Amino acid sequence: MPAATNLDPTTSDVSPDFRVAIIGGGITGINLALGLQARGVRYTLYERAPGFREIGAGIGFSPNAERAMIALDPAVQAAYKRSANPNGEDYFQWIDGHASDTLLYKLHVGRDGFQGGLRSAILEEWAKLVRDPDEHVRFGKTVDTITDGASDLTIHFSDGTTATADVVIGCDGIRSRVRQLILGSNSPAASPHYTSKYCYRALVPMEKAVAAIGEYKSFTRFMYNGPGAHIITYPVGGNTVLNVLAVLSDTKPWPDPTKHTAPGSKGEVTAAFEGWHPTVTKIAALFPEEMDKWAIFDMEEFPAPAYNKGRVAVAGDAAHATGPHLGAGGGLGIEDALVLAGLMEAVGKRVVSESGENKKALVEKALEVYNEVRYERTQAVVRVTRKACLLFHWQVPEVGDDGEKFGKAITPMFHKVWNYDVEGMVGDAVARLAAKLY
Repeated sequence: MPAATNLDPTTSDVSPDFRVAIIGGGITGINLALGLQARGVRYTLYERAPGFREIGAGIGFSPNAERAMIALDPAVQAAYKRSANPNGEDYFQWIDGHASDTLLYKLHVGRDGFQGGLRSAILEEWAKLVRDPDEHVRFGKTVDTITDGASDLTIHFSDGTTATADVVIGCDGIRSRVRQLILGSNSPAASPHYTSKYCYRALVPMEKAVAAIGEYKSFTRFMYNGPGAHIITYPVGGNTVLNVLAVLSDTKPWPDPTKHTAPGSKGEVTAAFEGWHPTVTKIAALFPEEMDKWAIFDMEEFPAPAYNKGRVAVAGDAAHATGPHLGAGGGLGIEDALVLAGLMEAVGKRVVSESGENKKALVEKALEVYNEVRYERTQAVVRVTRKACLLFHWQVPEVGDDGEKFGKAITPMFHKVWNYDVEGMVGDAVARLAAKLY
């Protein structure tokens, strides 16, 4: 399927009477907005924060995510590359962080592949691509309810205002209100669940990192594995900052399952890595004295039975929240955005020749197709991501700290994410929709 171009909506063959509401302005929401924009589909994005936002520090996007960006609009991938940090080496490299500081395994990520960057900087570059933001974006909007009328969907916001649309796509993250509205607030799948892993995050000035662990370890991505924990480091911000993520196994329930964070401390980090190799203890010492710790939630135990209901759907973390261990969550959201953009374009074109009363049925069929083509792929990644973290933490007895066995186990997990035909996915979705309409 050819990549989209920045179509002028005034010359598009998509009906101007077809309107998409996007709830949430994170990675998935803004990519969906840009994909619709490129296809001339009318949309409005509603974000509860006062501006576009992304939670977290650093992020990297896998090869499948970059292909999805290009298919959405080449400008999307170009904007990401403007914010991405150059790779020191084009490999993931796993180290025995516990005993020897030696290489366990390395996996090629492709030339300039899986580059890391600051989430906020990447989102800022994408936001610059939004044309006429005053027309298409509404900040400070928190969804309360959605009602389904004879023609329009009506979105009711907590500030007492309303908006109408033909379709609503919830890209409102792991605590998605739209998911609750689809499934019912009492459904076990309406909320994510604790994975018994939590993490600490830090952005360390590069001069401090280099002083602690040297230039080579600071300017190249490394992952330090060991019993019950691991640390990931990679440079961001044009090599001015080292992004550090420490992931720890937990034997207790999370203090408050309705919140992502709890009070933490540097002491907890250094204690977790006490007795590890000096390289790791030096990295642990780089964390600030006071900070929050972040629970890692996902939707493995209680997955959403479907990502759609009527003319409402969820995408990204709102549909299939996953842990960060394969670096796949953001990319899955971009894939969702791509297939939704293609389907919404197909519906918008069909609306031109359809009577108004048939528009509702068109949207419902399109979202049924979206669920069909995305469900198995995304649920499989949620499951395999948990298994990857067990490998990092030496909690798979038949693998343990054996580098050769680790490589044989982890490689297909990453390749399952990366080697995906995103263009074929869209073609399949559009063909399925056409088959449902004839």
